[in-house]
Amino acid sequence: MGKDAVAQTQFLQRKDLQTLLDTLIAAGYHCLGPQVRDGAIVYDVLADVSHLPVAVHDQQAPGKYHLHYSQGLRSFAWANGPLALKPLLFSAREVLWSAERDDEGKIQFVQVKPAVQKTAVIGVRSCDLAAMRIQDQVFLEQQYKDENYQARREALFTVAVNCSHPADTCFCASTGDGPTAKSGYDLLLTELDDGFLVAAGSEVGKQIFIQLPLEQASDQQHFIAGEQALHAEQTQTRKLPQAGLAEKLLANLDHPRWQEVAERCLSCGNCTMVCPTCFCHKETEQPQLDGRSTEHLREWDSCFTQGHSYIHGTVIRDDTEKRYRQWLSHKLATWLQQFGNSGCVGCGRCISWCPAAIDLTEEANAIAGDEGD
Repeated sequence: MGKDAVAQTQFLQRKDLQTLLDTLIAAGYHCLGPQVRDGAIVYDVLADVSHLPVAVHDQQAPGKYHLHYSQGLRSFAWANGPLALKPLLFSAREVLWSAERDDEGKIQFVQVKPAVQKTAVIGVRSCDLAAMRIQDQVFLEQQYKDENYQARREALFTVAVNCSHPADTCFCASTGDGPTAKSGYDLLLTELDDGFLVAAGSEVGKQIFIQLPLEQASDQQHFIAGEQALHAEQTQTRKLPQAGLAEKLLANLDHPRWQEVAERCLSCGNCTMVCPTCFCHKETEQPQLDGRSTEHLREWDSCFTQGHSYIHGTVIRDDTEKRYRQWLSHKLATWLQQFGNSGCVGCGRCISWCPAAIDLTEEANAIAGDEGD
């Protein structure tokens, strides 16, 4: 956190956290926050802070995700769940347009715009803010803007919370995307035992900030927050190769490790579904049985599916080795050629939610690290 942000940071007592939620609701926001559902932490409708995951911690490892409870009052003492901001902005399945045929046989095409409401998400992590910036590049900063994404993005209010308890699978410090949020938020919270340091990061964030019952933050609170951030960074043991990763990956496309990982990979696509930056999709038609209308759908897809590389009767990537190589080399190498940055933010979800326990950092280091030289 920069000096200017520290100077403007104030303190919110834990008992007043509900006031933040009430203020957002009064401002017309539909609020979502982290809650425990089906053994995981997910975003769900939040009207009362008592529904937050108090004293809940996550244990993550390759192919494993488990929640456990302890003593304490903290509501954000966990790393992440399977959902990031992506499903809220880039819908998993939506109608883009429809076509109808009238009695005379004429066809009319109608654009279908999504129903968008102002939404505030509480508990956003720095890695997911970084992922949102990447998706902004994909959907908003190319030649053509995605109007559906843009509408949802403009209606989004983010309340970020600095990560104090990274999981064993996290490596955002290695990618430079965390565990402390530096930008991209409307409000930023740093959770301490007795409450929260609060900073505004946008004009709409300031409008909420000035309505909160804030106190001057003490030097001791700033010191504790700094030590907490340092500890969160230093406890991360996983990392990506730091020197020439993209070049080394592309120079090792025939490395035997690709086949080794393919023997374990199920091509299930779990990694792409939980990844906060993956944007592959397919478009399909859904005709109605009466033959008078049809809908044009966009749905999430994965480079691990057979149909993703199907072109004119040929499947270009016809085995798991090619599909895994495409995914990893695009994410960590050719993404830079497209957008000027990596497609990985170090959230570690692909590691935790892989049923074969494949570790992206292990594979990248084996192919492009010291072992791959």
